[in-house]
Amino acid sequence: MRQILAGTMASRGMTLGRARLVQPSRYLVDTRPLTEEEIPSELERLHAALDTARQELHELRGKLHGALAREVNEFIDAHSLLLDDAELLRGLDEMITIGRYRAGAALKKQRDRLAGVFAAMDDPYLRSRMEDVDQVIGRVISALQRQTSVEERKLAARVGEILVADTIAPADMAHLAGNGLLGVITSSGSPYSHSAILARSLNLPMLVGTRDALATIHDDDLILLDTERGEAVLHPTAQDLAHYRSWQREAAAEGRRLASLANAPTQTRDGISVRLLANAESASDVALARARGADGVGLYRTEFLFLRHKGLPSEDEQFNAYRDVVLGMGGAPVTIRTLDLGADKADAAGLVIRGEENPALGVRGVRLSLRHPAVFTTQIRAILRAACYGPVRVLVPMVTQPDELIAVRTLFKLARQELKRENIDLPEKLPLGAMIEVPAAAINVRALLEHSDFLAIGTNDLAQYVLAADRGNDALDNIYNPLQPALLRLLSHVISAGRRAGKPVSLCGEIGGDENFTSLLLALGLCEFSMHPSRILVVRDRLATLDHATLRSFAPRLIRARTHEEAEALLASIVCPDHQAITPL
Repeated sequence: MRQILAGTMASRGMTLGRARLVQPSRYLVDTRPLTEEEIPSELERLHAALDTARQELHELRGKLHGALAREVNEFIDAHSLLLDDAELLRGLDEMITIGRYRAGAALKKQRDRLAGVFAAMDDPYLRSRMEDVDQVIGRVISALQRQTSVEERKLAARVGEILVADTIAPADMAHLAGNGLLGVITSSGSPYSHSAILARSLNLPMLVGTRDALATIHDDDLILLDTERGEAVLHPTAQDLAHYRSWQREAAAEGRRLASLANAPTQTRDGISVRLLANAESASDVALARARGADGVGLYRTEFLFLRHKGLPSEDEQFNAYRDVVLGMGGAPVTIRTLDLGADKADAAGLVIRGEENPALGVRGVRLSLRHPAVFTTQIRAILRAACYGPVRVLVPMVTQPDELIAVRTLFKLARQELKRENIDLPEKLPLGAMIEVPAAAINVRALLEHSDFLAIGTNDLAQYVLAADRGNDALDNIYNPLQPALLRLLSHVISAGRRAGKPVSLCGEIGGDENFTSLLLALGLCEFSMHPSRILVVRDRLATLDHATLRSFAPRLIRARTHEEAEALLASIVCPDHQAITPL
């Protein structure tokens, strides 16, 4: 039966796929007692679900090859044995025939009974086998609760998977996206979470806050995920599928139109030029940035070398990576951000302090780099060497006060002297910038400008520090909003201070690539945006529809707004005649 589940759009798009639940153990089971007449059909339902689970394991074994098969077959065997365990099956049958339990309730009761037995075991390995029981019971309950028709299963077999979970880690999403994942539905989460940001970068449709997803959706259910409408359509009808095909045709046409903007100038409707830069951390990001006509790299994240490395990357490893980015941009400027570890990014080399009570407010970014001057100097030497191959700027993250910039400049000066003694070619000048993501840095920005050549605003962290709201906490969506007046005033203050000092200011936070906020940033005086390269054409297209002079004339009223709703309404009155609300990607 067709059913619509509502959620919040985290990443735009529409896709059709079959559901794949992550750890499908949260099921609502029917606890009503059976009548005498219902017992035979309930036993039939149970044994059909058991047969389905056995068949799934058999098919899974056939799909695995090589080392993966050797690694996973042990678990498949264990699960198969559990499904054929005489005591387990007899107990389930008795609960239905004698106890009048429905099949789902019987499975859950058996699971709870076995959990108590395993928990009482002294051997930690044997206790851990309860996980196998959970997975097997979950698989049977999933098979039991499916409502797909034969025709729907045939269609589902021809499409890819949509992940359904409570939450998903960014690393898991990246891995699954590389293996054909079509979309994501989570029962919790926020459009501003790291996973949502990654989904937008991957052009992966994602719906968050879909409260009943895990209780309603079952493995292999066919789903039409329509994030622009904020809904997941379970068991879509022929009319739904026709709508999807129409959307596909329109999306393809829009993609061709945007592709024609790759080499177009970036200008507002009244002819004001705007620089669009790319956020990058891989060779593919750099290639896409050039293909989309980026004016340079506004943020190159260096920590990926440390996160993917078992130890500390050597100077040559870092130099090769930075040089390749510089060469890859073909003469366009590259902004290399120094190591930004800490908080939610822990390295394998042990630099990050473990067990901090509040890591988001702890030793991270430049604070961590200055605690490890030898490691930092190695990175500085690699950056200096790479800067001989094209224009490079250096961006320092998590700056709070001027003495941090002074210390960084001192380390660059010492490294330069060392490299000169080694007769290594060096660039004549290397601009040094401060990342504005700490409220103290934004408020005291004029002092920082005395020691920096440019600024880059990181709105993701700045917003959550100013608003004391975790961007990944869906319960705080009404607070974590880029249109909050306090944040608008800080952004305006920083942009204005940079302009008065004659120093460039860019914005490399998430809203830089969200075309719904392009008008806001223009109104505040920003003319340099940095974003994921996949967003460049969309933002370029939006800029061409906006009048810079009109937006700037409304800036005083915008920053005097008392609530984010008031700011939103004002901005909509300028840009959208129908006063539609501004929503995130």
